[in-house]
Amino acid sequence: MNANDPQTLIIGAVLVVAVAIAIFLIARERKKAQSRHLRQRFGPEYNRVVNTVGDREKAEAELTAREKRVERLQLVALPAAEASRFAQEWEVLQSRFVDNPTGVVGEADRLVRELMLKRGYPMGDFERRAADISVDHPGVVENYRAAQAIAASDLRGQANTEDLRKAVVHYRALFEDLLEVRRTPNAETTRVATKPKREAVQS
Repeated sequence: MNANDPQTLIIGAVLVVAVAIAIFLIARERKKAQSRHLRQRFGPEYNRVVNTVGDREKAEAELTAREKRVERLQLVALPAAEASRFAQEWEVLQSRFVDNPTGVVGEADRLVRELMLKRGYPMGDFERRAADISVDHPGVVENYRAAQAIAASDLRGQANTEDLRKAVVHYRALFEDLLEVRRTPNAETTRVATKPKREAVQS
């Protein structure tokens, strides 16, 4: 068949168009799959980032970058004894809330940071810490932001005791989610046993 034959040229053009359409459809499906993945992984954090950035593609690029960054971190679960120590420290600080609510909020923030360090999270600025946490703990990252906002308000003298109680509750939600125990045959039993008690500050 002559390459310059009109029929050949038409067939060639149709094939080129078909390949282009196939590539476009495949790329679109991959993009949809990536969007579904990010929505499922980040939950409400996905919508928050989209609304903050104001552009879905840029927001998804940001969330994907978070995933890749956290994948490079050497995050570790705690040995049972270490987790138990953290849980006991939380129980002690929580029991002091009535006598020193402002001090307890500061201690809660310190203990959360220490736990993050033990797990392998870098201590950058707050927004970077929150972004890193959102990858594996999206359900509690808003608790972290709320607690930090109240702590900042308290520094300005604008937080009352009820606000501080809420801050401790928010920190506790994050703390409990981060308090992962290294898996052993009895890991589930250990995990439940090392969760902080909730007597002093009720949610």
